[in-house]
Amino acid sequence: MELDFKGRVAIVTGAGGGLGRQHALALAARGASVLVNDLGGAVDGSGGSAGAAQAVVDEIRAAGGQALANGASVTDFAAVQAMVQQAIDAWGRVDVLVNNAGILRDKSFAKMDMADFQLVVQVHLMGAAHCCKAVWPHMQAQKYGRIVMTTSSTGLYGNFGQANYGAAKLAQVGLMQTLAIEGAKYGIHVNALAPTAATRMTAGLMPDEVLARLAPEAVVPAMLALAHESAPTRTILCAGAGSFEAAHITLTRGIHLGQGPDVPEQLAARLAEVCDRAGEQVPQNGSDQGANELRLAMAVAA
Repeated sequence: MELDFKGRVAIVTGAGGGLGRQHALALAARGASVLVNDLGGAVDGSGGSAGAAQAVVDEIRAAGGQALANGASVTDFAAVQAMVQQAIDAWGRVDVLVNNAGILRDKSFAKMDMADFQLVVQVHLMGAAHCCKAVWPHMQAQKYGRIVMTTSSTGLYGNFGQANYGAAKLAQVGLMQTLAIEGAKYGIHVNALAPTAATRMTAGLMPDEVLARLAPEAVVPAMLALAHESAPTRTILCAGAGSFEAAHITLTRGIHLGQGPDVPEQLAARLAEVCDRAGEQVPQNGSDQGANELRLAMAVAA
């Protein structure tokens, strides 16, 4: 089955370069009309120019595609609403949102300024929330939508010097989990992509020979699979160097210890048993945790 986007309208944030640019080009090449959003700032979020977004639009148009440029900051909800309206005014709908915009302000947590922590969370998490909120009523009304969050291995598994980035990236997964549940009855599928790609955000972090294998283009198939009509929902797809994996937030079987005075000591002694991953599950919603805990308690009571 060909992943066709003819007749679809997509918004890609942070699409003036790197991975976002590749996303926008790929969607346009497969028939989507693409609103290319980019503040045009530096990696740390400073500055801004609409030139980066316009250059990608020019590329798409030169190849025969349809595209518009937008220079809104995703941290500005009013500007994001206007961006979505720009797409609606031009093409009448929004089918795909790829939340790709982001910045880095890396430092060890001991040395990190909390203003830098807050700004990174503002761009990655609140930026994604702003964009989702702005497209949500349109996707609800048309009973169709595909939203791709951009999480990260740093958010899923941690990385030295990126406490702010990791917190913001895992928060996007939490947002994805609930939006997927709430969007189900409207045909809105929400997924997360964890890319490993050589962009200006990763420059200097890895050897050149490794970066050569991590072309942003190699991540794009995962985005297309998550943004297409055939996409799953609530999937965390990891991609890099042409390889693909899925990440899951799981719940172990657990044990029941009751509420006695020595439960803290019992728990400490049996923590390995609690953490044993044999038979773990992927909960379908937050109440599954409580249901499992009650099931264990009831089994002992019986």
